Amino acid sequence: MTNSLLVVCLLTLIIHTAETLSYSVRFAGVKLNKIAIALSLTGIIVLVSRTANMVQGPLTAKFVDYAKADDSFPLLNYLRIIMLASSLGTLIAIALFPTFVGLFARVISKLEIEGSIPRLLTSVTVSQLKNTRKYIRRPKVRLSSFRYLGIPKRFIVMNVFVTAFYTVGVLSSMYAAKLLPAFSTTASQASGLINGIATILLTVFIDPQLGIITHKATENAQYRDQLGKIYVLLMGSRFLGSLLGQALLVPGAFIITWLVKLL
Repeated sequence: MTNSLLVVCLLTLIIHTAETLSYSVRFAGVKLNKIAIALSLTGIIVLVSRTANMVQGPLTAKFVDYAKADDSFPLLNYLRIIMLASSLGTLIAIALFPTFVGLFARVISKLEIEGSIPRLLTSVTVSQLKNTRKYIRRPKVRLSSFRYLGIPKRFIVMNVFVTAFYTVGVLSSMYAAKLLPAFSTTASQASGLINGIATILLTVFIDPQLGIITHKATENAQYRDQLGKIYVLLMGSRFLGSLLGQALLVPGAFIITWLVKLL
């Protein structure tokens, strides 16, 4: 069982690291003034994330089956450990952000020349892979540099809550399946009740604001220099959101059980 938990944690870590590193793709595209190409590369990140999620989901659901068969199985502890893996993945992405900005800038330039992802992949040589070491950068975080970035506080707070809802949605529904054995299938499929709220908040409040921030940076060189700090701030809010998810895990499960009983 420990091995299964380690696999799930590894996949969760990959998912959240990949999703958070999408900010480095955006920033690289803005620096090169090739944001359209950069956004096309996010499809690769989505592919990596969804592939890992395809394996992670059933493995996590298996813990619920064990908990239903054995009341002593520490399902809640397992779910909290998985959530910690999501927080760790976000932290890793923050640490890798400066390095991947440089790497993705190189990838964007190569993609413009090659014209397609398959041709880009086949053009990579061993010597080019070895040269990636020169893009390694240490993360430098100075709290004073985040003081005057012109980002509304409500935007940061909203990003924290949206991340928390997304982090906890599926796991709360799985815990609800354990709390409500008679309707476990219904409860396990009810993650959309929480993720739906997060999607609405993301679509209405987060994505438009993020688009405005990115657009300003493409037109204003001075604002472009601040964009990297803004993205780090947003990644930090994602980390806080993943931690907040720990507090919402059990309440979210009880809300789902209540809603399932009403259906």
